[in-house]
Amino acid sequence: MNDSAQRAPDSQEPPPRKLNPLQVIASVLAAGLGVQSSKNRERDFKQGRIGIFIAAGIIFTLVFIASVMFVVQTVIKNAGQ
Repeated sequence: MNDSAQRAPDSQEPPPRKLNPLQVIASVLAAGLGVQSSKNRERDFKQGRIGIFIAAGIIFTLVFIASVMFVVQTVIKNAGQ
């Protein structure tokens, strides 16, 4: 017998779509700030690849640290004037 004939018609789900770069960036920013919604988190786990999120998280962390260092150095430099 054919496997497709034995399946229930409602059990066929469409294949998950890949996340676009903007969705990955938005998810990483929201998760980094602690405001990620449950709906988006579930979408990320179903459609996303872990390697992309790890890379984006590392990049986000490095940019965040660099921006904090820049602000602190600017404030310290201007405090003496």
